[in-house]
Amino acid sequence: MKKILFINPIHTDIFNHEFKKMLNNSKLQDTSVDVVSLENGKGPCHLQYHSYEAMVMPKIIQRVREAEEENYDAVIIGCFYDTALRASREISRKMVVAAPAESSLHIASTLGETISIIVSEKKCIPEMRENVRKYGFGERVVSFKSVDLKVHEFQKDLQETKRRILQASKEAIEKDGADIIVLGCTAEFGTYDEIQQELGIPVIDSGLAAFKYAEFLIEIKDKMNWTHSKLIGYQSPPEEEVQSFGILMQK
Repeated sequence: MKKILFINPIHTDIFNHEFKKMLNNSKLQDTSVDVVSLENGKGPCHLQYHSYEAMVMPKIIQRVREAEEENYDAVIIGCFYDTALRASREISRKMVVAAPAESSLHIASTLGETISIIVSEKKCIPEMRENVRKYGFGERVVSFKSVDLKVHEFQKDLQETKRRILQASKEAIEKDGADIIVLGCTAEFGTYDEIQQELGIPVIDSGLAAFKYAEFLIEIKDKMNWTHSKLIGYQSPPEEEVQSFGILMQK
């Protein structure tokens, strides 16, 4: 049984039920999935500002560590900024850690030649562009397209959301030469299938991509022992040092 935790790294559970329903509909038979947010209460309910990202990073890292203690096989950090991904892979000793942008780009680059990422607002683009380059996909991503919707507006009127994504995607295909569309916010869930049918090309839902990629990473870890290398970049800090700092596993 593959046990996966999807962390919605915001201080609201507004999306959790629908995320879990979506993931359960796409999971392999031997996968179980739980969806959690950071605790409700004071804290960012979205991460469109870099300062908000910085605020939630310590809580994400701690929740990742807790997930490993709870015997999860994989954790997904459910934001397209891939918030605290490197730090989470570092603090995880054996557990797989995945995130939407990296997962989507790996899948998209296999399915097509040129990628356009549909984002909520222009504000999101600089950091996402940095991540695209960091992951090595700079030449494959031909454009970012904003639909001018905030995170919590995507699900308020799905027909309008789909209309805007479809319009931006058609422009990406016709003007930028994209042959793969990536939905660059996990809150765009529930839209990819209809838009994909209309466009006739793959449209990657980033939350689903991270989930399926996590299943794949668990599989190759279990069968071939291929997992995050601890030699250099993802090397874990000394456990005695972590314990002495007293900042993890303190609920």
